[in-house]
Amino acid sequence: MIGARLCFQDVTILAPMVRVGTLPMRLLALDYGADIVYCEELVDIKMMQCKRVVNDVLQTVDFVAPNERVVFQTCEREKSHVVFQMGTADAGRALTVAKLIEDDVAGIDINMGCPKDYSTKGGMGAALLSHPDKIEAILSTLVRGVSKPVTCKIRILPSLEETVALVKRIERTGVAAVAVHGRKKEERPQHPVHCDIIRAIAAAVSVPVIANGGSQERIREFGDIAAFRRATGAASVMVARAAMWNPSIFRPEGALPLGDVMREYIRHAVRYDNHYSNTKYCLCQMLRELMESPLGKQLHAAQSTQDICEVFEMSAFYERCRASREARRASGESGTGETPAQEESEGEEPDIVRMAVRFDRREYPPQITPKMFLLEWCRKERLPQPGYQTVQRPLDRFFRSVVTVDEKRYRSTLWDKSKKLAEQSAAIVCLRTLGLPEGRLSEAESDLVRKRKRELAEDGGSPRGVALSKKHICNGEDAEELR
Repeated sequence: MIGARLCFQDVTILAPMVRVGTLPMRLLALDYGADIVYCEELVDIKMMQCKRVVNDVLQTVDFVAPNERVVFQTCEREKSHVVFQMGTADAGRALTVAKLIEDDVAGIDINMGCPKDYSTKGGMGAALLSHPDKIEAILSTLVRGVSKPVTCKIRILPSLEETVALVKRIERTGVAAVAVHGRKKEERPQHPVHCDIIRAIAAAVSVPVIANGGSQERIREFGDIAAFRRATGAASVMVARAAMWNPSIFRPEGALPLGDVMREYIRHAVRYDNHYSNTKYCLCQMLRELMESPLGKQLHAAQSTQDICEVFEMSAFYERCRASREARRASGESGTGETPAQEESEGEEPDIVRMAVRFDRREYPPQITPKMFLLEWCRKERLPQPGYQTVQRPLDRFFRSVVTVDEKRYRSTLWDKSKKLAEQSAAIVCLRTLGLPEGRLSEAESDLVRKRKRELAEDGGSPRGVALSKKHICNGEDAEELR
């Protein structure tokens, strides 16, 4: 690594894998010795819709889609090491995304090697290999338009001559490196990697060539990485599946026991609030053939990050991290990037009960929300239905809601990305102030939870039951709003 520029000579790289190249896995690979890490391939159209948000609570930079999903997340620790890999078929869109993220990454890569349908049907990935003019336009536009190194990843073409001709054309665009997966687009991991072709390409061009495709067949431990580089004559090596199975493969001292690696991964995942489904997926990839073991079966049954931590006897760590995040939120670090100067004076509304909380869908069962618990309590107490008043802040179009219950008003001090989320946050403030349950997974199962489960079971075969469960899962709506 040379300053803020990427050096591709004699380095090892954690390659992107679908659902794997997220922040926790990238950080773990860096911890174990990877020099450069690539994020998972992200499609240009999806990224163009994102808003850049500074998350003060997690100390990350989040690129958030309109549906509130964090599409790409990074942090200061990896800023000079992470390459943003993009799926694109259009030079203009590629440049728009590159300009959006260039200040937060070390380099930008265009994936021209993915053979999967979801990529090639959009003209991206390996589909680009049949359109060298488009490849040249995309790469030339990026090299001229951004300040960070630009790279690309390809697969080999039907003949060596065609492949060398393409790489020479790519070289002329000014890219910093070319990664070559040593298989044709119709070949899969069970087919042998063509080291001889990668070697011939590397000998034919002066641009650094990154060798890829050696996992399982050639790379099983740290020493195999250098052996693969020698066999291919490449400047550096990109490791994908072997690193996914055990990221400590990057340790010169040798790989660590899988259990230790999995726990280190979980620590990163909890610290950075990684979605539990991705955390679970990565852990399952590490276990592989051990998924039928008692540990594997427990992991398979986990339905939340808290469940995963219980499986690995890390519940205390989970609670410490959760409490730490809550404390940072309560101290005014909202995670939305606003500064105290952007908040209105709290003294203007002395009659409102405030609390720094935010609704996190992952902490609740699919069919349960805090609003439902608050409505149910009001019905039992024969109080009027809760009333919500929501405002939108012009600065960033975030929302905050006030709920009125029994002539008292409650709201979160934090702003949310949608009206529905803001209302749920307000409901949480009310419930916690009154000392009432709110339905979280960590709470004991309540009468309302049991009631909703019975209703879903009874109505499961009817159109109403199907619609109810589907909307609960997809939208997090309240049951009473769906009737």
